[in-house]
Amino acid sequence: MAMTVNGYIAKENDETGFVSDIEWNNFQKIAKDIGNMIVGSRTYKIMVEKEEFNKLCNVRVVIVSDNTDIKIISNNHSIATSPQDALTTLEKEGYRSALVAGGATLNSSFMAKNLINEIYLDVEPIAFGKGIKLFKDNDFEAKLKLLSTKKLSDDEIQLHYKVQK
Repeated sequence: MAMTVNGYIAKENDETGFVSDIEWNNFQKIAKDIGNMIVGSRTYKIMVEKEEFNKLCNVRVVIVSDNTDIKIISNNHSIATSPQDALTTLEKEGYRSALVAGGATLNSSFMAKNLINEIYLDVEPIAFGKGIKLFKDNDFEAKLKLLSTKKLSDDEIQLHYKVQK
């Protein structure tokens, strides 16, 4: 996830213009390497509107949502009703890893169910006072172990954590 130094993944209006091309290119590479991504319905809608799936055309996408009326734009996109359902769908298709790509509600639901093994945070050089947090308020606590840091640019850093189980 790309985030501000104070933990926001978007402004209150879903605007993510602060995310750099370096981070976006890094995200695309990871998604293509893993071959799939799981997103919430709000993130899916935003990515469709911004035509971001055009650069991710071979990436399998699973949308976690109770709303089955979502307009699916590709044959390799589908809907799952829960985080576990999304993982089961991908596992049945032979995937060994999954990229949970947001947003805040989805991130939180995966953490609350203890379904996250690793976290990559790309910290952007910006802070703002209101926005969408990395994790929506939920009842969970997770201890993390820092595995690595990587400088993405002069102003951006990537933090790689293992979730301790």
